Amino acid sequence: MGILQQWRDKAYNEKANKGDLQRLWADYFAKEKSIYAEILKNPDEVVKGTVSELAEKFDVDLMTMTGFLDGINDSLKEANPIEEMDENTVVNLGFDKELLYKNMVAAGADWLYDLEEWEPIFDEEKRKELYKEQKESGTVRKPAKIYPNDPCPCGSGKKYKKCHGRNR
Repeated sequence: MGILQQWRDKAYNEKANKGDLQRLWADYFAKEKSIYAEILKNPDEVVKGTVSELAEKFDVDLMTMTGFLDGINDSLKEANPIEEMDENTVVNLGFDKELLYKNMVAAGADWLYDLEEWEPIFDEEKRKELYKEQKESGTVRKPAKIYPNDPCPCGSGKKYKKCHGRNR
């Protein structure tokens, strides 16, 4: 079994004690926040290394680094082979800044997208714009309903029921 599956079995175990899971996630989120704070200080630097080297570099255990790699993978310019990786797999953290920010918003991770390390990367206006883009991308909009007595949208000037609304 790969380390990613070990992480997922541990972190998403429905049979585990709820208190243990809450502690695991609280600990994970605190460590995740510190890793993001560190990599956002130099956002254009592509951090590379084996999974175990990165765990050591960011002072976290192997499972936490595995969870981090699972979480950031969708935001990377070049995805890591997370499904097959082991502790000796070389991975990179070269992320797309806008995509990472939007993915943090999509995950509802305000402790991450509100990090002060974002301030030199995107000004407040840009962060608001990215936030809004992400929120709107998940909004389903239904087209306005056309009623029989409404003007036909084709612009003919006829009522919809006498124009394109007729059963043909």
